[in-house]
Amino acid sequence: MKVLISAYACEPGRGTELGVGWNTAREVARYHEVWVLTRPDDGREAIEAELKRNPVPNLHFVYFTLPVWGGGWKWGQGAFQIHYYLWQIQSYFVARKLHQEIGFDIAHHVTFVKYSTPSFLSLLPIPFIFGPVGGGETAPQSFWQDFSQRAKSYEILRNLMRWVGEIDPFTRMTVRRSALAWATTVDTAERLVAMGGQNVQVLSQVGLLPEEVEQLGQFSSSEPVPLRFISIGRFLHWKGFHLGLRAFAQAALPLEAEYWLVGKGPEAASLQTLAKNLGIAAQVKFFDEMPRADLMHKLSTCLALVHPSLHDSGAFVCLEAMAVGRPVICLDLGGPAVQVTEETGFKIPADHPEQAIAGMAEAMTRLATEPELRSRLGLSGYQRVNQEFNWATKGQFLVTVYDKLRLQQGDANASSSSS
Repeated sequence: MKVLISAYACEPGRGTELGVGWNTAREVARYHEVWVLTRPDDGREAIEAELKRNPVPNLHFVYFTLPVWGGGWKWGQGAFQIHYYLWQIQSYFVARKLHQEIGFDIAHHVTFVKYSTPSFLSLLPIPFIFGPVGGGETAPQSFWQDFSQRAKSYEILRNLMRWVGEIDPFTRMTVRRSALAWATTVDTAERLVAMGGQNVQVLSQVGLLPEEVEQLGQFSSSEPVPLRFISIGRFLHWKGFHLGLRAFAQAALPLEAEYWLVGKGPEAASLQTLAKNLGIAAQVKFFDEMPRADLMHKLSTCLALVHPSLHDSGAFVCLEAMAVGRPVICLDLGGPAVQVTEETGFKIPADHPEQAIAGMAEAMTRLATEPELRSRLGLSGYQRVNQEFNWATKGQFLVTVYDKLRLQQGDANASSSSS
């Protein structure tokens, strides 16, 4: 097959959306011939260096950016979103010309993983896949009581921008013209259905390379670890780390118990103040961002990852924790709820902050006192990542779906011809 992939963000060796774009393209190119539309700004040097080290004959990159205001994405978040939208328009004209020369069998929008912005590749006369796309997740209203006024303003603006995107006729056209729309979460799936999506399915966008699964598995150990929990990520209000701190305090664990928070962000000072007010400052340690190898080593010295995010569509760190053999405590929201199961951790219902805090505190207590439970959850987590979130497995799955859509298109064309 000749496959056209749109990956605004694309770069090897990254776990973010850049990595989603690269890994999707590389894995599909193991089976079919792939052309990738992307920008030269971010990852061209890294892409070409990687292809020089590890050639992929079936993988072709088409770099382009806006002829005017090409570097506009650097001018701030608002300019970045405008640049992305205009780039999507331009990508259609680039893709249409390529299609006339090459004759693609299928088109697939991969990044950005954003449901509320259109992909004009849906206008091509071939089956189109949208996603996985996310962003339809919302922090439950009851949890807003802990947000600062600035944080509330952020959530209101975010909801407004999503609404603007949803009523954009081109976004709705994209969803309706999709032969398949993948949503990263149940929340986003509901939004896509409301926008007219006919074939909407839930599929996480994140994954780990086979070699990454193997490398992270080496951090796993059956040796006893200290009574310690860890949270990793940007210190933002919607990451919910304030809930993790309150749960740790409520669990009333022994004095030697620790809670590590790794990251940086605008909520750092308020989190440190909260730890003092809760009387657990001596047990809580804050660390700045660090290289991945160091981070995974720290994770391996902890009992579990605590990731109480309120609207995460991906949560790559949850996969890393499971690959290291560590259970995950998360809220039953967004991307973590898709990745984590009862066999790999604790998904706490998010009806109200006090209820969620109590649920996480109980999970911490159980993990602190039940070593067999920790071991069982950790082993199941590693197996789940290797089986469901391994990029080699995901690549095979994508190719199977492509083949089905091509057959369906062939049947539809045959039926149309006969009638």
